[in-house]
Amino acid sequence: MKANVYDLSGKVVKSIELPTFFSVPVRDDLIRRCVIAFQANRRQPYGTDPLAGKRTSAHYHGSRRVAAFARMMNRELARMPRIHSHSPPHLFLTARFVPQAVKGRRAHPPKVEKIWKQKVNKKEKLLALLSAISATAIIEFVKRRGHKYEGELPIIVENSLEKLKKTKEVEEFLKKLGMEKELERARKKKVRAGKGKMRGRRYKKKKSVLIVVSEKNTPLENAASNIPGVEVVDAMNLNVEHLAPGTHAGRLTIWTEGAIEKLKERLGE
Repeated sequence: MKANVYDLSGKVVKSIELPTFFSVPVRDDLIRRCVIAFQANRRQPYGTDPLAGKRTSAHYHGSRRVAAFARMMNRELARMPRIHSHSPPHLFLTARFVPQAVKGRRAHPPKVEKIWKQKVNKKEKLLALLSAISATAIIEFVKRRGHKYEGELPIIVENSLEKLKKTKEVEEFLKKLGMEKELERARKKKVRAGKGKMRGRRYKKKKSVLIVVSEKNTPLENAASNIPGVEVVDAMNLNVEHLAPGTHAGRLTIWTEGAIEKLKERLGE
């Protein structure tokens, strides 16, 4: 299978033979499993204080062997630990400690010792990466993710793209490839539902174009960082989550020629 190579003006300059990993069958199940594992392995363990809700003098004594004035039985009270005075008259006050009581402990609180980490077999992880790369060359998967693009896939560009230093130049290049509607789509953001609004996650932003380059720390990384939704990643650190955010394969991806060569070294033909 062949693909066209574009220059910075958006014109086709030549065509190259695509590596075989662009024609691997897409395995949605493996992609989903790997992305969830990546997300789980980033989680920080959390839990409550083991003594939360238990720091109280409340207790219950309902034995019939205690003195009558000290019994908590037969007093038309729910039988649960209560705060009470030890001087007469013995008043049995507010319930504490038990989960159903105000200021009581939680019934099943989160535990710090819970293991969030998930393991994925090496061969399954590799196949998931190949599947995710292959999905970027199939227009049906790209449109299913919501991207606004009507051109040919995959999009391969000359290495001169990596040398762009200004955000304006990157935007102009993307528009020349026919991504005006995609850039407009990524600018929209919505207010998150729920308490995340109070915790620094007020807005939900869309994932847009992914640009895969041959090396780290290219000028393009800083130039593209100011465009909403656009990300730049080098080929040796490319993973499934970059290509399938939220477990959904088919992210709109631009590859440089150098990135294709690096992927051949990493994954083989």
